[in-house]
Amino acid sequence: MSSRPPLSPKKVPSCADKSPWRRASISSWDPRPNRLPLKKPMPSPRKNLKPRNPKKQPRRKKMRLSKSDIETLREAPSNARTEGFAWLVRANYLTRENEITNLGKQVISRLEEQSQKVKKSADFFRHLQLPIIETEHGEIHFAISTGKAKALQCPACQYAARQDLARFTKETPLQEDSLPIEKVLTPDCYTIEALADFLDLPTKKTAKAILLTRPSDGKLIFVVVRGDMQLSEAKLKKHLGDFQTATYEEISAAGASAGFASPIGLKNTLIVVDDLIPQSPNLVAGANEEGYHLLNVNYERDYTAEIIADLAEANTGDTCPNCDGTLELFKTNLVAEMDEGKLKFHPAEMLQALAETHHDDNGLTFPVAAAPFDIYLMVIPGRKMDTVSPADELYEKLQNAGFSVLYDDRDTRAGIKFKDADLIGSPMRITVGERGLQAGNVEIKLRTAKEKELIKIDDVVNYVLEILQ
Repeated sequence: MSSRPPLSPKKVPSCADKSPWRRASISSWDPRPNRLPLKKPMPSPRKNLKPRNPKKQPRRKKMRLSKSDIETLREAPSNARTEGFAWLVRANYLTRENEITNLGKQVISRLEEQSQKVKKSADFFRHLQLPIIETEHGEIHFAISTGKAKALQCPACQYAARQDLARFTKETPLQEDSLPIEKVLTPDCYTIEALADFLDLPTKKTAKAILLTRPSDGKLIFVVVRGDMQLSEAKLKKHLGDFQTATYEEISAAGASAGFASPIGLKNTLIVVDDLIPQSPNLVAGANEEGYHLLNVNYERDYTAEIIADLAEANTGDTCPNCDGTLELFKTNLVAEMDEGKLKFHPAEMLQALAETHHDDNGLTFPVAAAPFDIYLMVIPGRKMDTVSPADELYEKLQNAGFSVLYDDRDTRAGIKFKDADLIGSPMRITVGERGLQAGNVEIKLRTAKEKELIKIDDVVNYVLEILQ
């Protein structure tokens, strides 16, 4: 925890008094959950409640803040591009370099433990109130504008997949009679767009050639997709394994011409086409001669392929393969994936997804299932009475009842402790202070609630059982 000056009657202004992050979350979703009101315990049942049997409950984490390596920051890091990342660094879950800290590791450990209690991954993330995109390949994505991945999802049926592997319904071209091949001069037409513009044709009437080689045998691979589509290398890799871009010498040796290549008449070449090519008549393709193309090239009549497969990359606006819905594209981070029936988390990305979804203007607001500690217990040293001993005793009672507790026992100002409690975001804060103890009470506040409640110190364990169970 960042070092602080000794207790002083004069409050030192803090940059944490006002959050520098006021803009809306960058997530494409509206992630903020409805704020639940603070539950008030029922007087009669509370007397009958018993603490969890420590022999039957797993031993929860406990930690004295004065002996921990947690160091919070008063200001947002300069390299923070999102609110969530800023709060994670300030609360010491991540470093500025996006490396996970011990506190962050406790969150991931908690998630791994909790995920084993549910059968379906969707139920687990719903329990976390975390909006996710679950793909058909077992990947869990979180939509975020700074994401490194891309995923497509159908809002109608919730079909989802990583963009480079996504399936989509391809529009069947209008059928035409096969026309005779015609060789035409196409000067300086090195791109599909330039070719289509020169011939005054839509790009969907052209054939795009991609020339590759396979390192395992050195064979030239000639891939054909329609000109209005992009090749998905991920889909192609499923059929071919590793490949690399062919060199000019390798292309020439096969009898092709770079920029004007055609699958017609090539030797010792593996031809692979997208499954829409056989259905697309009279396409424009290269002539294997610099500056020339062929009109009215037709699959089967003019050439055939060894492999016909879905090779085109899906994009936003394409039709869902499972319904008539329209696919939407999201920038995402991959936060988890299914591995032999278990969730395998990507720690930094998972933490950021939680932070983007669960925060307010004062810090993080992690749900119980994700928080590294159930309770942030803080003691305010008294002037006329001992407050530390009752706090120490309560610390042990909560631990023995099966709760994880972060105990702020530092000799520092109360204001700093309150700020750090909000930053770290434990679901419940319990304050042991002189004013409350004089009446036998402690103050309890849920992180997402505005109101506080005074509870008899002897009733605290049963109260917490009611609220957090």
